[in-house]
Amino acid sequence: MAKHHNISGALTQEVLAAGTRLKTKSIWIANTHASDAVTVDLYVEKSLSGKYYYMKSKSIAVASFLQLENIFIDTEEFGLYIKLNNSDSQVSIIML
Repeated sequence: MAKHHNISGALTQEVLAAGTRLKTKSIWIANTHASDAVTVDLYVEKSLSGKYYYMKSKSIAVASFLQLENIFIDTEEFGLYIKLNNSDSQVSIIML
């Protein structure tokens, strides 16, 4: 089952909550801002365990995307979070 999100702003946002039991094999992140690159942090987090990064400070150019393949996210225990670098940053996320 595919899951889609449009994310904007510099605040950390939850993409998948812990306990959702969604199996993810790939994640596509597309920069949808009209004129600026976006810098992305993507990580899982579990209280008392900390954060584990899939990517930290990864830049995605205007009109470009980043594809993460062959990943497994344990949503039984971990939530998936994204943080963008600027208040006007924009991305679309598709998880398959």
